[in-house]
This record gives sequence, C-alpha cells and structure tokens, in this order.
Amino acid sequence: MNFKTIDFSKYSSIKIGKKIEVSILEKCDDFDEKYFLLGSCNNTLIGDNPPPLMVLSKKYDYIKIEDNLLKIGGATPSGKIASFCKKHNITNFEFISHLPGTLGGLVKMNAGLKEFEIFNELVSISMCQGVLEKNQIEFGYRFTNINSPILEATFNLEYGFDKEKVEIFKKMRANQPSIPSAGSCFKNPEGDYAGRLIEAVGLKGKKVGEMEFSSQHANFLVNHGNGSFDDATYLINEAKKRVYEKFKIKLECEIVILDKE
Repeated sequence: MNFKTIDFSKYSSIKIGKKIEVSILEKCDDFDEKYFLLGSCNNTLIGDNPPPLMVLSKKYDYIKIEDNLLKIGGATPSGKIASFCKKHNITNFEFISHLPGTLGGLVKMNAGLKEFEIFNELVSISMCQGVLEKNQIEFGYRFTNINSPILEATFNLEYGFDKEKVEIFKKMRANQPSIPSAGSCFKNPEGDYAGRLIEAVGLKGKKVGEMEFSSQHANFLVNHGNGSFDDATYLINEAKKRVYEKFKIKLECEIVILDKE
C-alpha cells in the first residue's frame, strides 16, 4: 500500500488540521473498514486524532461515455465534470460546478442544490463489492446508506447543456461567503432552514477565536485565519444546544467531523 502526507490546514476547504499520513487506495485489496475514505475534504472537519484516513488513487479520476451512458471515476473533481459536460453539450449536470468535491463524495452525500441532486440521473455505482443499481441504494436529502468506496458512478446521458441553468445556480450561491468554510454546517430541517434557526438563537456573526457563524450566511462556519478544531466544534455544539432549547429541533451536521475524541 502506498501513502502520502497531507497538510489539512491547506488541503481542507475549512483550512483546519495538521499534517497526517494517509493511505492511497489503488486496488480493493488495500481497503479495510477501519479507514475513513476522504474526497477533496470540502465538507470535512478534521481534529488532532482522526481515524485512519485513505484517499482514492488518481487512477479513479476519469470521465468517459460508453453505451450511451456517462461513467465517472470516484476521484474525479466536480470542476472537471462540469467542464466535460459543457464541452460535450451534456445536460442535467449544470449545478455541479457549484458543488466543490470529488464524484465519490458527491454521490455518498447525494449532494445538490434545491431539487437538483446527483442521484437524479444516477444509474448505478461500482464499489469493491460489485455494482449497486440505484434502486438498491437508500438515499434522500443529503443522505445515502453507502459505506464503501465509490470507484465509479454511471449516469443517464442527455444532451443540451443549458447556460441559463448555470446562471440560476450561480445566483443561488451568491449569498455564500468566499472565505474558508466546509460548506453548509447543518442540514436543513424539514420545512425550515438551518441558517434561519441559527440566526434566531443569536449566533449569526458569533465568533469564537477565528471561527464564526458567518454574518453573510449563518449556516456557514467560516475560518478567518487560524481557526481551531476546538473553536469550530464549540460553535457547532452551541448551535445544536440553543436551537434545541428554543425550537425543540435537533440540528444534524452536514459537515463530517473526524476525531476519535
């Protein structure tokens, strides 16, 4: 098995973490369930004592058209997918340029914008255990029951890239902060918005150390420079506590927190 050292203070989108040696998944024989498989670390908060970490090999970074289907490797960045679809006039993936990450992570969390989700066009996924058809997977809003490395996903292929959709998605993202964050901190509760609830309990703009629930969008936990894992988790726990006390709503993290403590 091969390894590489990743400095998570630079690699993760929230810019928190230390240098850690991670394993590289080249072939399925290398995988063990003790490992947490990382994508490009766009919705991940890593502490000082994470579980063993693994990333997919670059050999899983590809896009191809076969049998009138779109096949994408699990390590393929969303930006590469968006560019490919634009170049080849492929529709239904216009939203993906506004979702940072790699294909495996996007599928695992059923990433999307509003009603546009990665599972809408999904046909099947390939994992070490074999192929799973879409109807064999449990999925919902920012959720799937997938617990194994996604090596490849296959999608329906339709032509007619829509530039107007690109502009719509761009406007939908216009209110999000541009400084380092891990994206949406909490999932939206059914019939409500996490940002509204965080603001309603007085935490919008709340800053601890260099971490803050953004004054631009309360559901974004942002790092103003040297933010720490402890300050980030303090704010997350405070939001859960206050929202439950006031509204009896249990906020569920969209951020993945990796720390044995």
